[in-house]
This record gives sequence, C-alpha cells and structure tokens, in this order.
Amino acid sequence: SDGSIRLHQMTSEYPLMQWNDSTNGQPVIALQWALTRPAVFFVLDASSNIYIWDLLENDLLPMVKQAIPSDNVVTMAVLGEPEKKTGLLGIALAKESGLIDIQYVKKKWALP
Repeated sequence: SDGSIRLHQMTSEYPLMQWNDSTNGQPVIALQWALTRPAVFFVLDASSNIYIWDLLENDLLPMVKQAIPSDNVVTMAVLGEPEKKTGLLGIALAKESGLIDIQYVKKKWALP
C-alpha cells in the first residue's frame, strides 16, 4: 500500500532486495514477471502508471515509467510465449470503463 516492492527467495522470510517508495508512494495494484525474460517485471500503481524493471540492466530503478492517461487501469496481465524465441511480450490492461488495452513492449525487454 505504500509503493514499496520486495524481492524474496522462497527459502527466507527476509527480502533479497527492497525498493521503498518505488511508485512515489502510490499503492501497487499489480506486479507480474515477464514470461519471456526472467529478470524483467511490470508494476501497475493506483495512478495508472506502468513501471518496467529489468534487474539485469538496473536493480535500483525502473527502466521505464509509462502513464496511462484518461481511463483508470484496474489490473493487468502479462502476455507472451516463453517457449518461442520471437520475443513477443505484451501487457493486457483492464480499464475502469470496461475496455481492454493490449500494449506490446520493446524487444529488448522481451527477448530471452
């Protein structure tokens, strides 16, 4: 609820990494790992901002912050085919109005 994100290992109750105030204090609504690239994850905050993290490139800050204007995003789902080497990766955004928006991400965050 405070915008912090914690990365845990299954064998420990203590986080490996913790990013405080990673969404400028906005509650985290959803967080999902990329299906095609294990070091990439996506975060949706309560202000309809999407953050793309690539831990291989930068483990301190997200690589991208993208605002989704005009219609609140209430949840997201990550799309991709990890068994294929095409590097196709997307995010389905469910909006408050009932619309579903599909966004595809750049290949550099999708390729294995």
